Amino acid sequence: MLTVQETAALLRGFDRVLILTHIRPDGDTVGCAAGLCAALRALGKTAWLLPNPGLTDTTAPYAAPYAAPEDFVPEKVVSVDIAVVGLFPDNALPYKDRVDLAIDHHPSFEHFGKHNIVRPEAAACGELMLDILRELTPITPEIALPLYVAISTDTGCFQYTNTTAATHRAAAALMDTGIDFRAVNKVFFRTKTRRRLALEADMLANMEFYDNGRVVLLFVPMALMERIAATESDAEDLSSLGGQIEGTDCSVTLRELRPDVWKLSVRTGARVNATDVCRELGGGGHAAAAGCTVEAPLEDVKRLILEAIARHVPDFQK
Repeated sequence: MLTVQETAALLRGFDRVLILTHIRPDGDTVGCAAGLCAALRALGKTAWLLPNPGLTDTTAPYAAPYAAPEDFVPEKVVSVDIAVVGLFPDNALPYKDRVDLAIDHHPSFEHFGKHNIVRPEAAACGELMLDILRELTPITPEIALPLYVAISTDTGCFQYTNTTAATHRAAAALMDTGIDFRAVNKVFFRTKTRRRLALEADMLANMEFYDNGRVVLLFVPMALMERIAATESDAEDLSSLGGQIEGTDCSVTLRELRPDVWKLSVRTGARVNATDVCRELGGGGHAAAAGCTVEAPLEDVKRLILEAIARHVPDFQK
């Protein structure tokens, strides 16, 4: 396992770099990729991001300046905020055995790179990326802005339980470069489309409670997305909704990706370890935020996730 200094030294020797982000890309993977790309270019390197088809209206602007041309042939491949190869987008699969450096912060990280660095205690991969890039080059606003996006989005604007004093120090250092952090937080956390509000209204109207009200399931079937004409941008970070419900300490958002294929996003308090629960169903993540994908009819998916939670919570009330 590399140290921050060893990772920076390795990156200094890289050129013609292709940077990979994960499927259904969030602000952390996109922000880390854009920040790394900007830093490598500041060193005179050729660096690009592999275009990700899952980008939303909020994340796409940070990736757009660095999108690799179709004919780009990399010498080195770097993945950011990707815990397992199973999270590679389809167009990244040709590189699954060619990752020269994997940078991550998930406890479930599977060390698939030729070289790897992971910091499970970091609230966001952006925290680790900032430390690496500080070893490479001065942190300019161009580098700082996407890194702030990474940290802010992966901590729910510094509200999630993963936020630490180190998180705030990293954000403060980025803010000191003069970036417009207020605009970032307005776009990601204080602006919702009417379609997004309609999605949330339906989810709340049809949510189901278990375990004496401590576990809540919320549903986003394909039919709902189609009826509202919602886009991926409208559905971004829907998993944060359940955690706002008073009396719950475990929320599961079930999003139907294809007929009978459900993406489960689990958000928990101290009583439930989300990674332990999702690992049973082939997923992973963090103690308070993890996910998995299950292919089955909805009633079976509900049964499987509730049984997994019950196995890891001694006082689960059936």
